[in-house]
Amino acid sequence: MSEILIIGRDGQLGSAFFEQIRGIDWASFTFSTIETLDLTNPSAIHSFFSDKKFDFIINCAAYTAVDKAESEKEMAFALNTEAPKLIADEANKTGAHFIHISTDYVFGGNQCRPLKPDGPKSPESVYGQSKLKGEESLMHANPKSMVIRTAWLYSRFGQNFLKTMLRLGKEKESLNVVFDQIGTPTLADDLAHGIITIMEKIITGRKPFISGVYHFSNEGVCSWYDFATSIFEKAGITCKVFPVESDQFPTPAPRPFYSVMDKSLIKETYDIEIPHWQASLTKCLKDMTKM
Repeated sequence: MSEILIIGRDGQLGSAFFEQIRGIDWASFTFSTIETLDLTNPSAIHSFFSDKKFDFIINCAAYTAVDKAESEKEMAFALNTEAPKLIADEANKTGAHFIHISTDYVFGGNQCRPLKPDGPKSPESVYGQSKLKGEESLMHANPKSMVIRTAWLYSRFGQNFLKTMLRLGKEKESLNVVFDQIGTPTLADDLAHGIITIMEKIITGRKPFISGVYHFSNEGVCSWYDFATSIFEKAGITCKVFPVESDQFPTPAPRPFYSVMDKSLIKETYDIEIPHWQASLTKCLKDMTKM
């Protein structure tokens, strides 16, 4: 039976993995948290892997406080650059397949066509710079790795745009939401399911592990304004939403204006289907009512 390590149990994606492994009989899963694996401590990373062997290592952990990263650059690079490189090193020693999760922030966000994995990179924030450097460092340390970039991640776990809108929508009569940032909301459950599907196909010999950079987000395109409007409509919240431009909400870290991802490579390589963001939002809201 294959041994799979999921790093970052407490995050949105790690939590989604934890919910989806029930009933899987083709692999055994181990989850790490900050208590069991301190990614800011190189010696702790080495010690953790010194007596363990995994077939797959999935790194869901990251420094994701985009605005705080502007003033906490050292911490952002420790978690997003140095840690992935060290994990890739450890995977290389034991022959484990390494899958690392990255972000649309590695792009400048000023394009107007779906972003291809090999497209030009120009991150404008410390967060984006640290994630891009992490991609480069881990691929240099272990070329037999897979990077999966995603965007606009949300779920019923943790803090995210969906949960913020649900809270504010019940507290306020109206909200202003930017309409000039375009992308695709990505349900963490769908990303976790996609990666599990890929691993199963590799483990069962139906597909080979092909290293490189891939993109995964839900299908479709919208703005944050459109996303907020859909959330309220589906949740039955009467709060009015008004579209505004990004310059009305200045932030320490600039946001990409265009984050629509070209997912053709991952779909064709591993023969996976990806749901539309509207369908996934409906599913997520339904699941939240069961919590």
